[in-house]
Amino acid sequence: MEHNKVKIIFIGTPEFGAIVLEELIKGGYPPVLVVTSPDKKVGRKQVVTPPPVKIVAEKNKIPVEQPEKIKDIITKIKNINPDLIIVAAFGQIFPKEILEIPKYGCLNVHPSLLPKYRGPSPTQFTILNGEKKSGVTIMLIDDKIDHGPIVSQKEMEIEEKETAQGLHDKLALLGAKLLSEIIPQWIKKEITAKNQDETRATFTKILKREDGKIDWRKPAEVLEREIRAYFSWPGNYAFWEDRGKTIKIKIIKSRVLKSPEKERYPIGQALIVPQNEIGVQCGKDFLVIEKLQMEGKNEMAAEDFLRGHPNFTGSILK
Repeated sequence: MEHNKVKIIFIGTPEFGAIVLEELIKGGYPPVLVVTSPDKKVGRKQVVTPPPVKIVAEKNKIPVEQPEKIKDIITKIKNINPDLIIVAAFGQIFPKEILEIPKYGCLNVHPSLLPKYRGPSPTQFTILNGEKKSGVTIMLIDDKIDHGPIVSQKEMEIEEKETAQGLHDKLALLGAKLLSEIIPQWIKKEITAKNQDETRATFTKILKREDGKIDWRKPAEVLEREIRAYFSWPGNYAFWEDRGKTIKIKIIKSRVLKSPEKERYPIGQALIVPQNEIGVQCGKDFLVIEKLQMEGKNEMAAEDFLRGHPNFTGSILK
């Protein structure tokens, strides 16, 4: 079947889906329909904003549907009768009625090496757990979350200081390119999907704002990974008591400074370390804060922050 003869419906919402959709179009597989979530209010000013996938679709003049629930457009999908449905970051369980419509099934692009890191936060948990490698999986969707048979996988090395956001973007691109490569083989039945090994399955959770609250009792090495994992959401923060006011401080960038056990300070105490940066005593070692942001202010280098807030040194962060 030629590229332009494959009738595809694409389903996705956030930036991950947008990157996959963009590459799919470039690879010669423009969908006949894009399904995404409804526009929503974003930010302090609650501006109604379209999802990234919708922006890509409209730029490429592809029709868009935005149902609250995917089951709301079963009739529309049946009428189109697609050969293939492709899903990238949509976050809803698909009813069996939809899964059975396309001749070649529903393929999902997932940013981990399944069965490891199923669920909503795979890139964050990959960074949190200090993995050296990650990858993408293209799988056949069934009625469980990230459970279906694996069609193809591609592995990649993780850079030492990678953030979850950086890894997310790289995996989206890797997944999109892999998808364009395997679609012709999948349609010609040159690939056989293989069941996942359930004994190796691990699961991630939806991250909440409170997950970003720093617990200084943890080793600095763990906190440094958290800061890279939670970079875009929920962000890592602590509280500083300054002259009777509680100020929220967001940690943007950090590194670990090893310290001898005999030189321990109170947990959470802020000190000045070499290069005029802030070191905070953790359960083990110091977390050196390189960049931070006070609530309602721009992010700044630690040295600039200390210049304006000399009384920060010696305080105990909560």
